[in-house]
Amino acid sequence: MTMIQVRKIKKHFGDKQILDQLSFEINEHDKIGLVGINGAGKTTLANIIHGDIVPDEGTITRRDELKVGYLLQSVDYFVNDYKTITSDFLEIASELGLNKVHSWKEERFLQLSGGEKLKIALAQIWSAPPDILILDEPTNHLDLHGVNWLVNQLKEFKGSVIIISHDRYFLDKTVTKIFELEQGKLVIYNGNYSEYRDEKKKRYEEQSHQYQVQQKYKEQVEGQISQLKQWAGKAHHTMREQEGMKEYHGVKAKKRDKAIKSKLKRLHQELEKNKLEKPIEEKKVRFQFEANQKRGKRAVEANNITKMFSDRILFKNSHFYINSGERIGIIGPNGSGKTTLLNILLGNESLTQGEISMSSGQKTAYLSQDVADMPIAQTAIEALHLSEQEKLFQARTTLANMGMNAAKLNQPIGTLSLGERTRIKLTNMLINEYDLLILDEPTNHLDLASREQLEETLSKFAGTIIIVSHDYYFMNKLCDKLLVIDQSEIKRFEMNLEQYELKKVQQSKPKRHEVEEELLRVNTEISAVLGELSFLTTHSEKYMELDARFNLLAKRKQELLKQQKKN
Repeated sequence: MTMIQVRKIKKHFGDKQILDQLSFEINEHDKIGLVGINGAGKTTLANIIHGDIVPDEGTITRRDELKVGYLLQSVDYFVNDYKTITSDFLEIASELGLNKVHSWKEERFLQLSGGEKLKIALAQIWSAPPDILILDEPTNHLDLHGVNWLVNQLKEFKGSVIIISHDRYFLDKTVTKIFELEQGKLVIYNGNYSEYRDEKKKRYEEQSHQYQVQQKYKEQVEGQISQLKQWAGKAHHTMREQEGMKEYHGVKAKKRDKAIKSKLKRLHQELEKNKLEKPIEEKKVRFQFEANQKRGKRAVEANNITKMFSDRILFKNSHFYINSGERIGIIGPNGSGKTTLLNILLGNESLTQGEISMSSGQKTAYLSQDVADMPIAQTAIEALHLSEQEKLFQARTTLANMGMNAAKLNQPIGTLSLGERTRIKLTNMLINEYDLLILDEPTNHLDLASREQLEETLSKFAGTIIIVSHDYYFMNKLCDKLLVIDQSEIKRFEMNLEQYELKKVQQSKPKRHEVEEELLRVNTEISAVLGELSFLTTHSEKYMELDARFNLLAKRKQELLKQQKKN
């Protein structure tokens, strides 16, 4: 069944054409990944599908009473947004790791991390199930637990899904079709992200070969045209030299002219017939980080560190170290203190207890995940605070290498996309030599080509790198060591993310007696919850909380019964 039908839509912003003659259908159960470089028009198309923007031309036909849930790219919620809390919302919030949301005080809402805000937004959308989900960068702030929850929910979701994402791991796990926006046009591929990349490469190579064949044929035809024109010129020259036989040669020249014009017309028609355009070569993005070679053995050392906010403990009594030249990833659930730890390393946040020492003379660069802290009234060049002509030239070259049009350097930052703002921050790091790079969600808002190139460049950086990222592929490729924040403690692991996740799975496999013990505990708790529910009215806050708890326990019971059968 067709949910939405789009026919020949166009959209301009000023003189720039964003979407050009797009036609497609969204059918029931479609799982679509919408990809393209920054500024390609992905969010514009999503807003048109949702109905927030009207196309300049074309038509959109929606099924009657179609419900569309839209997760925006930038989520910013306030305390008032949580006044209406249903049992479904509480259940989903709990599944995402946000326990006892109903009892959170106003101060707790003011301390929400980006990931916690995103989880609440997802719980609100999922608690009022739509027919079509539009998710714009849904994993930018989600921890791995949240990503895996979302992957599983999307597998079970019966409606259609459109996902705008630069997260390759997430796209591979969730979509079965790719819509690629490129230069205003839409190309559709079947399969997940990896299959799309393979198919796109194959199509490019085939089109390149056909284009080269066409160019050789074109050269041959143009050679024939040139020769015919020379013959025509020679015939007229002969006629002028032999005036006495003017009439004879005139007739002959006219016949030759007619034959040549007919031949030229046929050759031009052949060139235009089945004409192939030169295939668009993918934009190459170049990064180059330089490291200062003067550094000590230990870049960072932490002894017995504790960090609290009021009565909330993020981590306590933790010890770890980071050697110079290591590439280390920091992981943990949303709200566990990853960004806070980075701020402590940068000296922007104080410890409650303990000590962190940094290598003396170490030059540190920091890329924050928040691009909203940039001076939106300033231009990119002004924001970089460049006065030396050499540095200014280097900055312009660097931004150009990252695919930013030179004209955009003089535009106010407020008019630039989030990806373009991230590039400006990266430029500030690239034009200086650093020993330590601290990167908080560095791939947020970067397009796929830029992510892959940034991975390659960072893998060659000689200095120390500390990364917080929810991009599974990015983190797994770069970091061979981890700092894990778990149960209010920071621990160091000598392994990458894939190895760590495999270890967790192996450790979490319960033995038969453990399954039976937990099943007994769950059954006991279900009985207790049902007993309490029988004394409550269905509209009370306590009833909704217990109802959400009951649904979670019922799901857990089913999981345990399946495990019991396997054992």
